[in-house]
Amino acid sequence: MAWLCIPVHPLSLSQLQELKLSTCPTPDLWRRGCFCPPALTCKVSFYVEPVKLRMSETSEPAFGGRRALPRNASNAAEDDLPTVELQGLVPRGVNLQDYLHVTNIHLFKERWDTNKMDHHTDKYENNKLIVRRGQSFFIQIDFNRPYDPRRDLFRVEYVIEDAVYLDDDKEREEYVLNDIGVIFYGDFNDIKSRSWSYGQFEDGILDACLYVMDKAQMDLSGRANPIKVSRVGSAMVNAKDDEGVLVGSWDNIYAYGVPPSAWTGSVDILLEYQSTKNPVQYGQCWVFAGVFNTFLRCLGIPARVVTNYFSAHDNNANLQMDIFLEEDGNVNSKLTKDSVWNYHCWNEAWMTRPDLPVGFGGWQVVDSTPQENSDGMYRCGPASVQAIKHGHICFQFDAPFVFAEVNSDLVYITAKKDGTHVVETVDTSHIGKLIVTKEVGGDGIKDITDTYKFQEGQEEERLALETALMYGAKKPLNTDGLLKSRSDVVMNFGVENAVLGRDFKLTITFQNNSPNRYTLSAYLSGNIVFYTGVSKTEFKKETFEVELEPMSFKKEEVLIRAGEYMGQLLEQAYLHFFVTARVNETKDVLAKQKSTVLTIPQLIIKVRGTRMVGSDMVVTVEFTNPLKETLRNVWIRLDGPGVMKPRRKMFREIQPNSTVQWEEVCRPWVSGRRKLIASMTSDSLRHVYGELDLQIQKRPSD
Repeated sequence: MAWLCIPVHPLSLSQLQELKLSTCPTPDLWRRGCFCPPALTCKVSFYVEPVKLRMSETSEPAFGGRRALPRNASNAAEDDLPTVELQGLVPRGVNLQDYLHVTNIHLFKERWDTNKMDHHTDKYENNKLIVRRGQSFFIQIDFNRPYDPRRDLFRVEYVIEDAVYLDDDKEREEYVLNDIGVIFYGDFNDIKSRSWSYGQFEDGILDACLYVMDKAQMDLSGRANPIKVSRVGSAMVNAKDDEGVLVGSWDNIYAYGVPPSAWTGSVDILLEYQSTKNPVQYGQCWVFAGVFNTFLRCLGIPARVVTNYFSAHDNNANLQMDIFLEEDGNVNSKLTKDSVWNYHCWNEAWMTRPDLPVGFGGWQVVDSTPQENSDGMYRCGPASVQAIKHGHICFQFDAPFVFAEVNSDLVYITAKKDGTHVVETVDTSHIGKLIVTKEVGGDGIKDITDTYKFQEGQEEERLALETALMYGAKKPLNTDGLLKSRSDVVMNFGVENAVLGRDFKLTITFQNNSPNRYTLSAYLSGNIVFYTGVSKTEFKKETFEVELEPMSFKKEEVLIRAGEYMGQLLEQAYLHFFVTARVNETKDVLAKQKSTVLTIPQLIIKVRGTRMVGSDMVVTVEFTNPLKETLRNVWIRLDGPGVMKPRRKMFREIQPNSTVQWEEVCRPWVSGRRKLIASMTSDSLRHVYGELDLQIQKRPSD
């Protein structure tokens, strides 16, 4: 027996690839008019990012019509590989023993072998060989006799291509290999963050991500294309129309599942989906984005979670968020159909776009939160970030919707009793106020707003809007013509730091910039809202009169009592305030709106013991109830990729001002910078988080 060790280049992305190892006797036998025996071929089938290597004989040909074979759309189908035997008579002079037979193939697939170490796939909890695109790996081929290059024909077929390559080492480390992330939420004026365990290397996650594509019946040939993979993933991460991974719920009722705020990462969600074959309940935008990020990174596609503050959901695709007001300044909820989300999370995936003109590759928006239908399914993207910035919304996929999310105008319109509409004011800078993601190599925030849009007022910003309009974005013609002149009075308001369960103040300011004396009739509305901007109920309503002397400034303070909002609070403790004022002498209408996120208590995580791979550590999670009411049906979840598997514990109730503790023993198996993440949810209090950074040392023998 002889062997040959050769380097091989991976072909492409997430597709069943084939290395055809063809051997035959001397080519001198291949003469015109003589019998030409078929080459004996050993076909090594495997996945590139992820990769599964298998040996098989040549596959059977596909026939048309009634003999047609079903398309190969499942990795599971490769477990039963076909075999082919040579049958029939062999011509004289042909000795099959002269053929070079492949007797075995060694894949060097152990975690410590060079293939996994060089390809940075040793973190996967998977015993298959997993290699990355565009980088050589080694296989050893055993033959039945010594290989003679003068006599034997040996061929390895491969193609080199990589549609998702990032040339920056730190960015590859962050956007492909980092299994812990940070997701930003809250409000533009009060940005909050929470850690999320992507867990793309955890045991079973690779198979779960492949199952997602199997469930979508995605043909294996299409899995080489990151455009198709991300578009299929965008549809499959939500369960809106295809029995995908997550059921979305925004009604604050989660009796049949887990509240979205309770999840600490993607691992539990994906494993439950694969094991039960049913959608998991429940998710909201940051959960969809977190799970989708795991899916993309697990398959080797660089990906990151992005948060857009004041994100527009433009129902009538006119690049305007139309807020209709009654003549007294109150919001007309029947006419107001558009909504402004306090924030919205989506994903960006890095890939080339050979289907678009040069220059529109790179980061692409992909969004799995089910908002609008795209080609018959609830999905969004991939849409080129560069195309969105420059207004080229004609490029696929779903660029007009994403453009509206970050570029719409906020238009206040008075609906008069005679049926006419008057545009009172236009806010061109409110939507897409800030777009952020996690910084590379740290947990800080990175402002990427300028990758989506030019600065307000720049010539490039006007040109981008004109380009979008040219390509079909609809904008009513009556907006600019009906806009009233600027008022002499300027109104604004602010909300002081609001802590859950406590009173706080709202301060409204009026500035008269004219030599005239004015009186104003002001209206304040306080609402409990979902983070999507949809109001649940009005908890505060107040009217007051204001007198402004010439060139004067005046403040009005409104006290918001805890008892007014606590009984009706929703998932993320959002309060939305809308203030309108009418200048009686000029009939000008002033309007401002702001949201505030109540400060919520945190979980405290402590660790005892040696922080080393293979050593036991005791993790303690502690929470003190600061409210004046008893918390019931309290669930605490704890997770830490590479440190401990996800766990949870229930407490029947927590009395006011009392403290509960929960201890768990864990044994880390991954060294380096790690993190413990905890969440708490109850019947009346949610979105309670805690986290602890750890530095896990290697064992001395490693």
